[in-house]
Order: sequence, then structure tokens, then C-alpha cells
Amino acid sequence: MKEHLRELVAQALLDLRRLGRLPQDLATPDFVIERSRSREHGDYACNVAMLLAKPAGMKPRDLAQMLADSLPKSQHVDAVAVAGPGFLNFTLARGCRLGTIRRIFEAGRDYGRQPAGSRGSITVEFVSANPNGPLHVGHGRGAAYGASVAALLDAAGYAVQREYYVNDAGRQMDILAVSVWLRYHELGGVTVPFPVNGYKGDYVVEIARALRAKTGDALRRSAIEITDGLPADEGEPGGDKEVHVDALIARAKALLGDAGYRSVFEAGLSWCLADIRDDLAGFGVHHDNFFSERSLMTDGYVDRAISTLQEQGHLYEKEGALWFRATTFGDDKDRVVRRENGVTTYFASDLGYLLSKFERGYERALYIFGADHHGYIARLKAAAQGLGLDPAKIEIQLVQFAILYRGEERVQMSTRAGSFVTLRELRDEVGTDAARFFYVMRGNDQHLDFDLELAKSRSNDNPVYYIQYAHARICSLFRQLAEKQIPYHRSAAEAARNRLGELQELDLLDELMRFPEVLESAAENRAPQIVANYLREVAAAFHGFYNAQPILTAEDELRAGRLGLAKATQQVLANGLALLGVSAPETM
Repeated sequence: MKEHLRELVAQALLDLRRLGRLPQDLATPDFVIERSRSREHGDYACNVAMLLAKPAGMKPRDLAQMLADSLPKSQHVDAVAVAGPGFLNFTLARGCRLGTIRRIFEAGRDYGRQPAGSRGSITVEFVSANPNGPLHVGHGRGAAYGASVAALLDAAGYAVQREYYVNDAGRQMDILAVSVWLRYHELGGVTVPFPVNGYKGDYVVEIARALRAKTGDALRRSAIEITDGLPADEGEPGGDKEVHVDALIARAKALLGDAGYRSVFEAGLSWCLADIRDDLAGFGVHHDNFFSERSLMTDGYVDRAISTLQEQGHLYEKEGALWFRATTFGDDKDRVVRRENGVTTYFASDLGYLLSKFERGYERALYIFGADHHGYIARLKAAAQGLGLDPAKIEIQLVQFAILYRGEERVQMSTRAGSFVTLRELRDEVGTDAARFFYVMRGNDQHLDFDLELAKSRSNDNPVYYIQYAHARICSLFRQLAEKQIPYHRSAAEAARNRLGELQELDLLDELMRFPEVLESAAENRAPQIVANYLREVAAAFHGFYNAQPILTAEDELRAGRLGLAKATQQVLANGLALLGVSAPETM
């Protein structure tokens, strides 16, 4: 409807310019059509007259009235009025509002969606937690947000690819490998002091047990071989936990050789990745591709990115290292891409990964990071410009931390200490539906205090329960219909929609009609909380209608119309919940 009204206004401006009543060179501004805040002011309001008044040399209200008089006739618009300082207020025709039921019936699961692939392609990278342990509740928010944004972009007409970037080449994975190796020795009766910086979760022992079952004593070395001459760990005189664990990694590689060390490394990586995939699947989150960081080197993406920057004159040498002039493109400092020892940096991998997205044919790239990655915004934009890519087609959304409360107590989390609450534990306690909804009901740029008790409650204060109950209530209505052997036909419901006219019915129709606009706004703003809030409003409108108007006991034609309204509401609730990864139960 917004698009239809925009076309009417644009046509009126064109006609007024053609008739000489407005200057021929008067450009059409980027005007807004939005829902009116009060039914007294119609259904939609437009600010075009206030934007054009000064360049047109007219008073805003006078221009608004001229536009109102010149608008093309439309069967969907009942009235146009000038209000306030110069708003155009549109009141929709009753038939347009009532036609919402037919449109929902015809579109079904596609109601509110744009044609598939009509807006180009986009790759969405989200979660991408290091595969060095189970996902925790902090990762859960990024997973829920990313999955919902990807679903919204898909609904808005984008061809969406969902990707997980696997950090399988970094230092943290080496620390996991060493942690597994030392637990492997403990299981075989060889006790080696465990590093302060090692990963201490029970899952490390589980990985080590599986490794031992597969390899026996083949990877076993003596305690003295492992520890002799290592720098002191934290807590020992002159100790440094970072230096100690790095030396331990080097010792493991030297003692095991490439093949032996790789077997330990792969044991940790494969277990963690399998666990992550399983956990995400249970959370209703699926990725189209798990992209390996190591492939950036083997497939030449890093080398091609560095060559491109070199050809464009954006690299320089300093103290034996190769640097990217990132400050030229707005970054706060230049970035090293290759160290003096010839090893490429993590930033070089970022360059290669960014290049890979566009070389693989995607037109836009959306990164979803944790809030601690704020510095990536400027450096990725700079990298894009240096590589000759359009920075406007690269977007970074940051997800703030989720803080879990059990009663009044805040739960502390530490991956290495193994004291974190896993996403799987959260799902077991509150359920996937509540977790998915609670994670996205506030903006991703806001901190989230996750209230476990509210998420588990079966009350109207729990928003996901309130919405799902509306859906289940409609299903119950149709079960009662079947039990009473009262016939219901979609054609009869459509034919009887003209009988709808009570305030609660019109309010509910207004909410259902808004759904396509809500999806467009949520997708454009990468804001699934818009859908979450909207579904609460639909549920409230339905509960109000259900409690105020008799349905099954109404006379035949009116009953058919109200059942059609209920059925359309059921479809919209199901469509909206699906975009958030939440089920639409038939019973509760």
C-alpha cells in the first residue's frame, strides 16, 4: 500500500509540472509515507509538501492541498485530507482493508514476501565462533540474530547465502590441540602440568579420550620430553602464560612431527565443528557453507588480495614488513599484511576472505560480529576500497552481549575455564522457541539481560508464550468447529468479509495489512525486533477481537467472515514466527 500511495503522489507531481503549476526543474524529494499514529488522521501520512514548499515557493499547506486535488483516483483510497503543517493524510477504502483477507489466503506462506531473487544476492556471515569448544549463550544471540536477518533478507527478495567462517588456522586452535594432547597423556598415566592458558572444559577430556581410542600410545611422549626447558608458566617465578603456552605448542609440533601434530589438531577441530553444527541445528540455525580459513591460502585468495593491493600502489615496506595504507581510506592506522619473517597476518586473511565473497559472485556482503569487533568496521571498509570493491556493498552489524541471569545472580562465563553456560544448556532449560525469540526481541545494538524465569513462564508477560497462545487459540477454534460439524469454506469466508466492521475486527485487519510493510522495514534495517514487536501487537489485536466478538455462535454469514479473519491471522502469526525461528504450535 505504501508503494501504491507513493506512485499516486509521484504521478500528481508529474502532472503538476507538466501543467506548469510547479517548476519544470523541481526535483521529486525522497519523501516518506508512514502509518498515521491515530485513526483520526487517516491511515497513512505523507510529508512531501513540507519538503517541496520552499523550492516551489509555496506555503506547505497550499502545496499539500494542490497535491490532494491533483492525486489520481484510486479504488484503494477513500479520502485525502491536509493536516497540521502540511501533511497529506490518506484514508483507505473499506474494500481495500477487507481485501487483506483474500490477499493472505491467496499468498499463504508467501504473504508479505517479495519475489525470490528480485533484489540481487547477499552473503551473510554469522556465528563464526572459534571451533575450540561448545557454543555458549553469548554465541546464541549472534546465531539467533544472524539467522533471523538472513530469513528477513530472503523474504525481502534477496538471494541469501548463509556462511560460517571457520577459524581453523589460528593460535587458539593450537592451544586447543595442546590442551587435548596433554589430556590424552593424563588418560594414559603421564601427568604433565596443565598450562594456565589451556582449555579446561570437560569436552577437552572427551576429545582426548576419542583420540586415545583411535591412536593408542602412538602420540605418547614422556613428561620430561614435553616439559624440559620450557619457559615458566604464570604463577611460577618469572612466569608468563602466553610465552609458556607458545613454547608448549612449539614443543608439541617438534615432538610429534607434521603428521602427528595434525592428527591431534584435527581431532579437536573436527569434534568442535561437529558439536557446533549439531548445536546450531538444534537451535534451528543452518548455514549453507562452512568456509575454512586455511582455504584462503590454498585457494590463493590471500595472495590475490595482496597482489591487487600491490598493483594499485596501496602497499609499502617498512622494517622488513609489508604494510597496507589503510589510513588513506579512513582507518585509524596502517595494517601489516606480511611480517618480516614472510608470514601473512590475520588482516591479510581478512583481505582474502573479503575478496573471496565477491569472487564467488555475491553482490553484497553482510558481516555479523560481536560488539568487541567494532574496530573491524573501518578496516574492512578500507580493505574494500583498496581492493577496488564498493564499500557501500559491505556491511557490518555488531551484536551486543547477552547477559544471563539466574534469579538475581549473573552467570559468569569463561571458555577456557570451562565454567560457561552452553547454548545447549540454555535450550534445555528454556526451550529453543523462547531462546530464539528473547535473543531478537531487542535491537542487536542494545545489551540484553536474558531473564530465565520470564522465558520459562506460561503467562501473558512472556511475549513468546503470548504470541504462540494466539496461534494455538485459533487452531482450537477450528477444532471446535470440526467437532460441532459446522462447515467452513474459504470462499464463504471471503464472500462474508463485508460483514466485518466492528472496531476490534478493523483493528485486527489493520495489523494484518501492515505485515508486508513490517517485513520490508525489518529487512531494510536488519532489525528482527520489528517483527517480534509486531507479532505481539497482532496477538493483542486477536485476543481483543476473540474476547469481544462471538465467533462460533454468530449467525452463519458473520461467523464465516470472522472465521476467515481468524484464519488470516493464523497465517500471519505463523509466517512471522517462522522468520524468527520460532514454532507456531497448534496446542498449548
